[in-house]
Amino acid sequence: MQSNGTGIYVHIPFCRFRCDYCAFITYTDKDHLIDDYVNACVEQLAREVAHLDTPADTLYLGGGTPSRLSADQVSAIVHAASLSDGSEVSIECNPEDVSADLLLGYRLAGVTRASFGVQSTSARVLESLGRPESPVSLQFLASAVASSGLQSWNIDLIYGASAETFEDFQVSVETVLSLTPAPPHLSAYALTVEAGTPLSRTPERHPDEDRQADRYEWLTKRLGAAGFDFEEISSWALPGHTCRHHERYWSGGNYLGIGAGAHGHRDGHRYWNTVSPERYISMIGSGDSPIAGEEFVQGQRQVFEMESLLLRTASGVDWDALDHEALAHKSGRHVLIERKGDRAVLTIEGRLLANQVILCLKSSC
Repeated sequence: MQSNGTGIYVHIPFCRFRCDYCAFITYTDKDHLIDDYVNACVEQLAREVAHLDTPADTLYLGGGTPSRLSADQVSAIVHAASLSDGSEVSIECNPEDVSADLLLGYRLAGVTRASFGVQSTSARVLESLGRPESPVSLQFLASAVASSGLQSWNIDLIYGASAETFEDFQVSVETVLSLTPAPPHLSAYALTVEAGTPLSRTPERHPDEDRQADRYEWLTKRLGAAGFDFEEISSWALPGHTCRHHERYWSGGNYLGIGAGAHGHRDGHRYWNTVSPERYISMIGSGDSPIAGEEFVQGQRQVFEMESLLLRTASGVDWDALDHEALAHKSGRHVLIERKGDRAVLTIEGRLLANQVILCLKSSC
């Protein structure tokens, strides 16, 4: 786990459509702002990186849908970030945006890693999530990645939709693993109901937690058999393909927040930018700070938050960071952690009950 240095998160809030489960800061009616928005991000980056002690070494373009940007626009952002040699540059993409030329353009712009929001290979499941089926086949996607020369890539899946059967989920996973080449990184997220989303207003579509647990247990064993290492509760990677930027989040590291709605962190100072793209563009253009709010997390709370994040990962926490008597009381007959050297690492059951284990951290008191 890395914690030194600095990363950069750039939020791209533009989307072609908005899925029923999405609670991120995204807009489907503001594409006319894209050029001005990218210019504002470039300007904010130039200001921010000038104050870094050493160059940043990870850059993550998230959203929204960053693949709405052209290769030239991505290149402008990467150039403005003034990254150190050997940096990881990740971009989130929707499969329907993908072409071999676009991915090659991204790679030439400095992108090293792409993440594709596939979610499911079942049209019925996608429809139940309010997400259109992509016209691009996964094998076309895999071939485009291979021809682009990207160093690494990831596929995102979501499990637990009301229309999804266990077999649907297994087919999605097996389809991904059978690609040539197969992705060396896989993320699978349990569907969650976020307030204010269309999904939240239709209880009949809410996920069943027991079914999600069954899928998770199967997935963990299947990916282990395929050579993937557990990275974090929702992520697995082949050796050498972990996401360095996400590791920075999980280890309490520092990162700049660039763009509307982006969050940043530096040594316990957490901040977030205005969520309005129009206001963000205006504030950057006027030389003002786009920060809309901030808080300072220090002392015991800072330790607790860092340990809570680390506990979700393969690194775990120091064995003595847990109140083992309290944990035994909560876990009953379940084995929620295992000891690896001087570290406490969640078992598969422990990952499913991670929020309960977190309450047994001594720093939570």
